[in-house]
Amino acid sequence: MAKYLDVTNWARREVFEFFNGFDKPYFNICTRLDVTNLLTLLRRRPNVSVMLAYHYFALRAANEIEPFRYRLREGKVVVHDVIHAGTTVLLPNENFTLAYFEYEANFSKFIDQAERAVKEVLSGDGAFRPNPSDDRIHFTTLPWVSFTSFSHARNWGREDSIPKIAFGKFVKENQRTLLPFSVEVHHALMDGLHVGRFVTRLEETLADAEAYVGSEKM
Repeated sequence: MAKYLDVTNWARREVFEFFNGFDKPYFNICTRLDVTNLLTLLRRRPNVSVMLAYHYFALRAANEIEPFRYRLREGKVVVHDVIHAGTTVLLPNENFTLAYFEYEANFSKFIDQAERAVKEVLSGDGAFRPNPSDDRIHFTTLPWVSFTSFSHARNWGREDSIPKIAFGKFVKENQRTLLPFSVEVHHALMDGLHVGRFVTRLEETLADAEAYVGSEKM
């Protein structure tokens, strides 16, 4: 159940109030994630979507870092117990729509229900139906571009405080596979320290992917 943060006694209160008044209060960090171990495991499980697999790891790390569960509401800060996900899905007509799925700590359960959500929109009418809920991370994937910088569309007239994450095209380097990765957040709610913790946790779980994915075949 969501609750409100006591902003009055928050150590970041002055920073929160400062950045909350900005026209563009967002900051973005781009890096590359080593997904070599994850891809090695998924070769034994060819039925698993690679795209949804790295969504799982990013969403898991986001749930573990509390500020990624903060959202602005009418000038207040709500703290969600758990956050879920929405991602872009490319349609056969080269338009795109959105699929939404819930967070599951168990990798197989997450993949099962996320794949159902993607299949549902691919077999549907193709309508673009954004979900207004703020208890989500917004994901997108650009498998055609190994980007080194990224910027998201934002509605600056609203309290748009949902973190936005983008994944790019795999890069081979020194026998490792790297994934371009962008994370954009609202500076009133978190700082570089928190994004750094998120990226570090994501790197740790990807390095130990077998502990989460398992080695069994599907």
